[in-house]
Amino acid sequence: MPRFCRLLTALTLFLSLGWAHAQGETVITASHPLAAEAGATILHQGGNAVDAAAAVQFALNVVEPQSSGIGGGAFILVYLAKTHETLVIDAREVAPAAATADQFAHHTFGENSVNGIAVGVPGTLAGFAEAQRRWGKKSLAAVLQPAIGLARQGFAVTPYLAHELASPRAALQPETRALFRNGAGQPLQVGDWLRQPDLARTFEQIAAEGPGVFYQGKIAGAIVAAQRRSTLGPAGVGRMTLADLAGYRVALRTPLIGRYQDYTLVTMPPPSSGGLALLQTLGLLEHFPLGRAEGFGAGELSATHVTIEALRLAMGDRALWLGDPAATPVPVARLLDGHYLLQLVHAMDVEKRMPDSGSGLEPEGTHTTHFTVVDAEGNVVSCTSTVEAVWGSGILVPGYGFLLNNELTDFNRVPKAGPQDPGANDVRPGMRPRSSMAPTLVFRQGQWLLAYGSPGGSTIISTVLEMTLDLLDDHLTGDAAVRIPRFAVLNAAGETLVEPALSPGLIDALRAQGHRLILTPEPIGSVQLIGEDPVTHERWGAADPRREGTVIRF
Repeated sequence: MPRFCRLLTALTLFLSLGWAHAQGETVITASHPLAAEAGATILHQGGNAVDAAAAVQFALNVVEPQSSGIGGGAFILVYLAKTHETLVIDAREVAPAAATADQFAHHTFGENSVNGIAVGVPGTLAGFAEAQRRWGKKSLAAVLQPAIGLARQGFAVTPYLAHELASPRAALQPETRALFRNGAGQPLQVGDWLRQPDLARTFEQIAAEGPGVFYQGKIAGAIVAAQRRSTLGPAGVGRMTLADLAGYRVALRTPLIGRYQDYTLVTMPPPSSGGLALLQTLGLLEHFPLGRAEGFGAGELSATHVTIEALRLAMGDRALWLGDPAATPVPVARLLDGHYLLQLVHAMDVEKRMPDSGSGLEPEGTHTTHFTVVDAEGNVVSCTSTVEAVWGSGILVPGYGFLLNNELTDFNRVPKAGPQDPGANDVRPGMRPRSSMAPTLVFRQGQWLLAYGSPGGSTIISTVLEMTLDLLDDHLTGDAAVRIPRFAVLNAAGETLVEPALSPGLIDALRAQGHRLILTPEPIGSVQLIGEDPVTHERWGAADPRREGTVIRF
């Protein structure tokens, strides 16, 4: 099991990564084949990994609109092979200046999430425009071209998209009903042709005028008007203004870095909780030298039990301490300190479930997406992008063809600030809501080895942890790792989603220990993974079959 995870400084990362660098294949993994093809097109045209990632994102806006797009936000983790820098562009949505801590307190998640009050100032476009400005080779107009073609010419609805189109959230507004329903008012089916001319024109405007037209021009005005829609009366009206859009800025952040065995993990810092929870859980598990057997057995039971318990503790700290560090400082170093982790270990038992602690959390959206790219020079992008719940807020900007997020429902529904709670994730003006997104890179002895991540709301933390254990501890191949049945701990109370394919014997044994397992018909996560063999330098990819994962390698 893992050795102690610890926080390193950016300087230590720079030194530990050394100068290893190899020419090799380009690889793209994404959750839709047409999006992966868009990235490949840009690479063939001379773009690099950053350019290709932007093309993938814009294409996903067309072919997977229920999960991400320019109406949402993203975390972009970039490794630059030439300079050996690893950097984060935080393009998370932000609360408008008129936001208040209690704005969601009087309605449920479901009610809040389909009204303008839930819409945060979008960051995805600004994030990729900034990444390209800093590190790309192609223009923004160039990387938009594949998405423009897909939106204008259309594409055949795939099984995954058809399944999501059956959601009521896909038809909450007249614009979405017109776009995603057929002449009989039924959801589009597999093989139906979907064209999005409004979205094509929007991308063309951005290509011609730059991101300013989105944040300060005509599109900005349309966004502000659209988010005023409400089914809750004045309580549901969005509070974003033109000034909020014009004032949006991405944040360039230093990644969170830790050690696991002889590997260096580089992952997402706050306002995401994903990276810290990953490193914290690994730091707890290193105290339990448990093997994981092939198939159900005593070793697998003990390891799974202890992993669930460790995740419960990490999720408890997440609920209390994690939020936008600009609003409430996050005690990252203390939460990863070895002495603190040892205190938590003393609460754990290999044989017994810990007593209840904490409470269940409000629902979170899971319809995010993840994609990874490595180019021939070794530059890597690992990006998780979102509109939060499936179809975001359900509000399609009239005349412009993109959905607005419901990201502000990731804040605490009811304010928690008080003597025993810093209210780290309470709604605050201009702040970013807590996330679980955790795009991650792995290095060893100065060489990049792996890049991966997953969608799934709070389940992201468990999925990325399981991938880390499967790849680095059990030494599984990428294809094997993405196919293993998963579980996901949702909160400190230990409510745990379980895929039905998990061993029935293991499920029964965990329940006998008191674990609260919830069989879910929905798949957990959709990991997109790329890697490089440390000896041959051959590059490879693995795409999760839970969606329509695709690997392109050339």
